Amino acid sequence: MSFYEQHRGFVEEVLRTAPDGVRVEWSGDTLIVQAAPSSIHQLNLGLVQRQFERHAPDGYMLSGNSALTTPDVTKERTPDLTYLPITSLAREGNTTLAEEALVAGEVVSPSNPGNDWVDKLRDYAVMGIPLYLIVDPREGVVTLFSEPNRDRYHVRHDRKFGDGMRIPDPFDFDLDLNALVRYPD
Repeated sequence: MSFYEQHRGFVEEVLRTAPDGVRVEWSGDTLIVQAAPSSIHQLNLGLVQRQFERHAPDGYMLSGNSALTTPDVTKERTPDLTYLPITSLAREGNTTLAEEALVAGEVVSPSNPGNDWVDKLRDYAVMGIPLYLIVDPREGVVTLFSEPNRDRYHVRHDRKFGDGMRIPDPFDFDLDLNALVRYPD
């Protein structure tokens, strides 16, 4: 029996009562509660989102607050950025199957970088999300993972803030990293 099945009432109550700006996710047997992101986090996310928006495939829409689930591997994650079919966003409920997502994007938190670099890297690959983009303002790097094979991503591309990064199909564009801002030391 999964964590969610064992603690369904508790998880649903936490989701229902969490204050605005608090994100609740779970991975296996771990419940993750995170505070609202900083202004630099939001700025970098917005700069990346604008560029993705201009290249989104027809029938897909940006979503920053959709919980992606894969019940067979007992995971639920809410990426900072994802693109989902408009038809899936039109369904009732607050979760979407992860297999419908084209990309998951995260801006690394200075207080919990392991969540994005380790836990979500593992989870998004297992969930079968084709592209995972990490923007890390601590280090001034952007990393794109692709080709998941149900255990890990098999391709990794790293670029520094100020460079450019090719985003493959179905977006097919060069992501400009010039305006991204690092966290203060």
